[in-house]
Amino acid sequence: MTAPNDRNSTGGLPVPVTPAGASSGAPAEHPPSSPAGRGMFGTHGTGDVSGFGGLVRRQQPIEETPRPYGGYFDEVRDALEEAYPDFGDAIEKVVVDRGELTLHVRPERIAEVCQVLRDDLALRFELCSSVSGVDYLGADERRLHVVYQLTSMTYRRRLRLEAAVSAEAPHLPSVTAIYPTADWQEREAYDMFGIVFDGHPNLTRILMPDDWEGHPQRKDYPLGGVPVEYKGAEIPPPDRRRSYQ
Repeated sequence: MTAPNDRNSTGGLPVPVTPAGASSGAPAEHPPSSPAGRGMFGTHGTGDVSGFGGLVRRQQPIEETPRPYGGYFDEVRDALEEAYPDFGDAIEKVVVDRGELTLHVRPERIAEVCQVLRDDLALRFELCSSVSGVDYLGADERRLHVVYQLTSMTYRRRLRLEAAVSAEAPHLPSVTAIYPTADWQEREAYDMFGIVFDGHPNLTRILMPDDWEGHPQRKDYPLGGVPVEYKGAEIPPPDRRRSYQ
């Protein structure tokens, strides 16, 4: 960076000046991961004067929803409870939020629950449209959650399943034998979050190179990237940007 008022004594050319409060050319002076739930984007030390950097997001506990749920939600729960004798042991809680029914399932029972949901004539959730990972760093001891979106084309109903595992033991059964659509979706969750789906026919990376270290969508994964050129300027990757004090 140059300052237009700083000129040498001979040719009057601008002299490079290091901006005050910045460490030019050095990695950003804040750690690769920030405390979850703080600030607008979890960052700090950026000289933000908007006030968003001081926000602290409160964690709302996810609690069991009392019955009746309304709509077809009660029918789905009753049908599953009747068809699956281990319902009380396998289902941790039932939550209705934002017009969506979610069954929180013990991870070791997820395949059994999916099998019943697909095959029982009163349920008939034939399609698994999505399997995705979520990292609740700092909010849940079992921080890695797997979310399954199921659809009953027979009854035109939707159901959401959620199973939580820890980062130290991120294992749960694969549902690819029940829902073949989960094949590449489980591979993506494994690649991005490091969640291991036991019994998957070919659990390999799908987006990152095979020898890549780490899982990029975990919230404690360090920022990185490559320099980007835009209109003649080079924008460094996040972990190489200056930190204004």
